[in-house]
Amino acid sequence: MIGGDGRIPWRIPGEQRRFKAMTMAKPMVMGRKTFESFPSPLPGRRHIVLTRSPGWSAQGAEIARDKAEALVLAGEVPEIAVIGGAGIFDIFLGDADRIELTEVHCAPEGDAIVPPFDAETWRETAREDHPAEEGRPAFSYVTLVRRT
Repeated sequence: MIGGDGRIPWRIPGEQRRFKAMTMAKPMVMGRKTFESFPSPLPGRRHIVLTRSPGWSAQGAEIARDKAEALVLAGEVPEIAVIGGAGIFDIFLGDADRIELTEVHCAPEGDAIVPPFDAETWRETAREDHPAEEGRPAFSYVTLVRRT
């Protein structure tokens, strides 16, 4: 589960710092709702927004109408960060060679779900487990790479 009503139902200290480190100086591809969930564009990163909403625009957003246009906008770069939502993840999953995720060990209500990753396609190469503490659920930072 990655969210409910456009929000993440938990707060994990340090997760935003990790996200910043992993996305800094990279083009980020996201859906319109993900972009609109930010108070303002994130510094040091390009925001490529994949949307079907005609006429939608926002300061700091580069607009793409489909996956191919998003990739052209990103240009020849070593890495593109696809940051959500669930529909955008689904569109790009077939092209991904690495997935960085936070597994949160709780079961909140929500409406946005990422299905489990197929063990025949993905192998776990790193895991950093963190216990629950001070009202925060237990969680794990996990790296998956595509099997060749």
